[in-house]
Amino acid sequence: MKHPVDVHVGKRIRHRRWMIGITQQQLAEKVGIKFQQIQKYETGMNRVSASRLWDISEVLGVPVAFFFEGLDSKTAAVKEVEGDIMADKEALQLVRSYYAIPEAQRRRLFDLARVLSDAA
Repeated sequence: MKHPVDVHVGKRIRHRRWMIGITQQQLAEKVGIKFQQIQKYETGMNRVSASRLWDISEVLGVPVAFFFEGLDSKTAAVKEVEGDIMADKEALQLVRSYYAIPEAQRRRLFDLARVLSDAA
């Protein structure tokens, strides 16, 4: 049976990998494992050891704590806020595209989106 923490950590690995635009194969090569192991981590089928999580965090450019954000420590359950929007492939593509825009233009786009959402 999958543990909720392992599932959450796996989702965070997948989301971050997607955000920076690398494949499971590329991540696996940089960490020194087979891509099938990355698949198992991302689905929560296998637990990620502390040292492996450290290596993954280095490759993905985030602190180890990133993988535990959004986790309720008392129940070891993931806090759901309006569903898991980042599980949606289109949402991930939108966020990745957004961060590919130069910062000054991105700021103007953000301001525009905020105005449009307030008007809706």
